[in-house]
Amino acid sequence: MRLDIYLKNTGLIKQRSAAKRACDTGQIQIDGHRAKASHSVIVGEKILIETDTRLLDVEVLEIPVRPPARRDRQRFYRIIREEKRDPYEDLSF
Repeated sequence: MRLDIYLKNTGLIKQRSAAKRACDTGQIQIDGHRAKASHSVIVGEKILIETDTRLLDVEVLEIPVRPPARRDRQRFYRIIREEKRDPYEDLSF
């Protein structure tokens, strides 16, 4: 399964276009390397999602065959680290 589809189907990123854009801008890494949206996701890989508002490090546990129900999405990944970030913390007025 493509990385952008995996991120959308598991709910890690809300839209496929946003997942593709995040890959294109270097916000997504797999096992420490910059990832392309077309990358085939493999069980056991570690995905790092780094945006302005959060840092999320997850491990792929399963690949969904079709889009899962919202209540079942978390069984496809394990959260290793999650940090919420304030995009305005370095601004001083």
